[in-house]
Amino acid sequence: MHHQKALAGLALTTALTAGGAQAADIQLMRFFGDCQNEYGSVNDASQANGECGIITALVNEFNATNEGGHTVTVQTADWGAYYDLLTATYQTGNIPDVAVMHSSVMPDFVSRNLLTPLGPLFEQAGIDTADFVPAALQNASANDEVYALPFDLHALLFHINMDLMSQAGFVNEDGTPRLPTSAEEFITMGKQFEEATGQNFIATESQSAEGMMVRFFQSLVWQQGATTLSDDGTSANLTGPEALAAATFVKQIYDEGLADTGLDYAGAEQAFLNGQAGIIINGTWVVDAYNAQAESGSVPLKSYVATNVPALMGEDAVWADSHMWVIPADESRPQEELDAAVAFLTFLNDNNFEWSRTGHLSVRQSVLDSPEFAALPHRTAIANTSQIAHAVPTTQNQRAIYNAIMSEFNSMWLAGAEPQAALDGAQSQVERILRRANRGG
Repeated sequence: MHHQKALAGLALTTALTAGGAQAADIQLMRFFGDCQNEYGSVNDASQANGECGIITALVNEFNATNEGGHTVTVQTADWGAYYDLLTATYQTGNIPDVAVMHSSVMPDFVSRNLLTPLGPLFEQAGIDTADFVPAALQNASANDEVYALPFDLHALLFHINMDLMSQAGFVNEDGTPRLPTSAEEFITMGKQFEEATGQNFIATESQSAEGMMVRFFQSLVWQQGATTLSDDGTSANLTGPEALAAATFVKQIYDEGLADTGLDYAGAEQAFLNGQAGIIINGTWVVDAYNAQAESGSVPLKSYVATNVPALMGEDAVWADSHMWVIPADESRPQEELDAAVAFLTFLNDNNFEWSRTGHLSVRQSVLDSPEFAALPHRTAIANTSQIAHAVPTTQNQRAIYNAIMSEFNSMWLAGAEPQAALDGAQSQVERILRRANRGG
């Protein structure tokens, strides 16, 4: 680790010296919570844990060690209000120099010319975009230009209670969980599991705004070689045979009683930690939290394993999004502040391993291939997730599209709607959103 940090520091020093940068104060805007009380004085990111702790310590470490004498000042915002607040800064003129952004939101900002193109700046700083895994580079790009530094891939996973799987007889000779290899086998195994254990096969939130089953549905469509939006992001593809097969399977999981329709996000997590479900469908971001809980002995979940979402409908494929860092466009930003912002992004890229300790996947192939990454809990089991990850094609109003699909899907398991009717409803809603976006309205 120290060797890695020394190399990172050397690369940073070289980049700054080569550019002859002047010291500058820059503003960083982010979510991830506020943990100044716990991590405000931690200057070594390897000594921090969790999203908030690690990003706080990384900023502190940059401020304490960067050769240019730059200072990053942080403005935190609650996740729910974050993008509205970021958008408002363009009106007030208090535009941050660096901001966090989900890749699914980036097209809304790119289309309005609100982000600084970063390709040439990365090249000058020595940031190697070829080291980014393909899905991450796609997430950070629009119109053949790179607009962001990808920081992670967060993908859907199966999180597994191995004691319950063992009780059901679903453990391979090597101790790994035996997972279904088709939708039909999934249903059969689910029924066997429930007979053997008296618990639900699946926990997943079915009552709130996260939409895990929509992400699972999108994964199943990709597994069949199709996609829910066209590659150019201008048309919906929710009524084809692949979408119907995936939606029919998702509804069957509920119809067969393999998942509880009454759970919200917190309820699904509680059910899993309480030993009331064999598998929870949730993201990479909970790996370390579930692992810590299982090891603490404070919850009924004792034997925890994380795996990729299995290929149930063809090829390996899974939904993923990215947290990224952008430089909001600001014509009045002095050159030294732009230089400092790029130096900070270089530092974050050099320390991508530290961020991957959260449970998020590294976006850098060199980190994924490193022994340090392989040594993290459960990472070898999900090391190739980034290779099978798929991002929803970039288009504006992603959140509105997602919400439209989610409301129609909820009607399948909460109101008994048929899959074809739910898909028809989603198709017409999404087409309306895309027409508005393409008109620029």
